Amino acid sequence: MIISLEEIMDLIPHRKPFLFIDTCEIIKLGEEGIGKKIFLEDEYFFKGHFPNMPIVPGVILIESMAQTAGIVVSKKYEEYEDKSVLFMSVSKAKFRKPVYPNENIFFHVKFLNSVKSVYKFSGEAFKDNIKVCESEFSAMITHK
Repeated sequence: MIISLEEIMDLIPHRKPFLFIDTCEIIKLGEEGIGKKIFLEDEYFFKGHFPNMPIVPGVILIESMAQTAGIVVSKKYEEYEDKSVLFMSVSKAKFRKPVYPNENIFFHVKFLNSVKSVYKFSGEAFKDNIKVCESEFSAMITHK
């Protein structure tokens, strides 16, 4: 199931310049998905994050994985308009390769477990089938 940018904006509250997913493929509803983003050269953070050698900040890669997981979970609960997904924690983050402007990045997230309304995911980011980042993170489903 492919989720368009318009549908993504219906599922999660993020908007430009803080929406870091262009499309998302749901592999298993509520449990696994792949987000996609092309970080264009005119992104606001490139002006200050190493202007002579612009790279995507690692925290934005982590946020992109979290947004992908938020889409995967929110799609499962989309009939509940009073729900929201809030980022809670990040662990085991590793940044392996830099991400430069105009590169296609894929964010593969997998559900690990849940306790009550807290969901834990693992995520990996890839460019050209090369892992550039990985992390585990958790989020809580709350009432808006």
